[in-house]
Amino acid sequence: MSMAVHPHIPPATHELEPMTGEKLVRPFARFAQLSSAGGLVLLFCTLVAMIWANSSSWQTYFEVIEAPVHIGIGDSVLMQHVAHGEAPSPINFQTFINDALMAIFFLLVGLEIKRELLVGELSDVRKAAMPIAGALGGMIAPALIFTAFNFGRESLRGWGVPMATDIAFAVGILTLLGSRVPNSIRVFLTSLAIADDLGALLVIAFFYTDHLQPVYLGYATALVLLLVLLNRFGFKSAVWFIVPGIVLWYCFYESGVHSTIAGVVLAATIPVNPRVDRKRYASYTRAALDTFEEHNDPTQDIRTSGTQRAAVMRINENGRLVLPLLHRMESAMHGWVAYLIIPLFALANAGLHLEGSFTKAVGNAVSLGVIFGLVVGKPLGITAACWLLSKAGLGKLGKGVTWRHMIGAGCLGGIGFTMALFIATLGYREHHDYLNNAKLGILLASGISAIIGLSLLLTCKPIAEPEVDEED
Repeated sequence: MSMAVHPHIPPATHELEPMTGEKLVRPFARFAQLSSAGGLVLLFCTLVAMIWANSSSWQTYFEVIEAPVHIGIGDSVLMQHVAHGEAPSPINFQTFINDALMAIFFLLVGLEIKRELLVGELSDVRKAAMPIAGALGGMIAPALIFTAFNFGRESLRGWGVPMATDIAFAVGILTLLGSRVPNSIRVFLTSLAIADDLGALLVIAFFYTDHLQPVYLGYATALVLLLVLLNRFGFKSAVWFIVPGIVLWYCFYESGVHSTIAGVVLAATIPVNPRVDRKRYASYTRAALDTFEEHNDPTQDIRTSGTQRAAVMRINENGRLVLPLLHRMESAMHGWVAYLIIPLFALANAGLHLEGSFTKAVGNAVSLGVIFGLVVGKPLGITAACWLLSKAGLGKLGKGVTWRHMIGAGCLGGIGFTMALFIATLGYREHHDYLNNAKLGILLASGISAIIGLSLLLTCKPIAEPEVDEED
């Protein structure tokens, strides 16, 4: 995930000197503001999971992720595992992360998709043409390659695994490249990854759903209608949507449709209009600032001046009212998702205990399908789709972008990781060996794709200012 950065707004720390205690944590705050920070934390947790799962105490790793988790009150159980022909049993820690916490991740993904579709790069048909075409090509080609390796096998169920792009890693690498990468390619890859996420969500909803329960789907439909009405009648407080959203998640969980889809559905109902317009915001905030300055008594400070405290609180409230709920939720959730939920997901799912020869572990249809799908299929599909669109006159490269940049970005699109691991856990839920093979393929392919993409983009010439249109 990535947060929008506005270079024309200087950071508050440039003008307001923090207190001594805040200075101690300033390096950590600066790290958290980096576009690549989420990817670095995710990489660290992945390495921890892999090292732990292959250390002398590897059994403890699996004991932790398979530890039972009781979700409910007393004897009432909210989440439980129900296998065919077996009695219900408690879910484990890994399932809790994948089915419950990841719903928050998908809520954030849904918010980002909605924002991009309404006011972002995907809101304009001409601007959206290239990333959407790239996303489609980058999903179709890997799926076909995986199918070629696994056709006629039971493992074909994992055809959706190599279709996804991990935005945190991909954009993080682009950020590290600095001026060698034009801003247009960053926008392209970010938009492509969001469109890619939308495609992956549709794949999960339609192809990785079993044993539908119509009654709970009916309840979910009624809740969605309620959420739409709340939006339509001007409810702008988060609580009006979060509380029904939790119930919606439970209905999806019981319906057979994967529960994380509830996050995306909830995001689609979140209001995008503010409570007050910009004119009223400016007028009221200016009045509060005037009040603050008028009561600037040298003998008092903010702790003892009730009027100044009230003015500051009014300014804060005005800021909350002028920002749409969608943007406020997206901003509030980003840190929790990037630094807690996704790292926990990596810790619980990236651990792979390697046994036997490495060649044997890699030389199977699932691993090879994933590796070739991500390393070859992604850049091939993305670049070919964009090239065809360009030749048809329906799209064009951004400022300063060459086809070498596009191939490099396509390679970075082969960093599947988070969504690829998630789809693998759905596709091979009952096939442990296939799941391990898919995980190994994802980890190897993501590393190879990152190296190739980084190498290609490092050979690109730094972008001169101002940027000019050019094509290779």
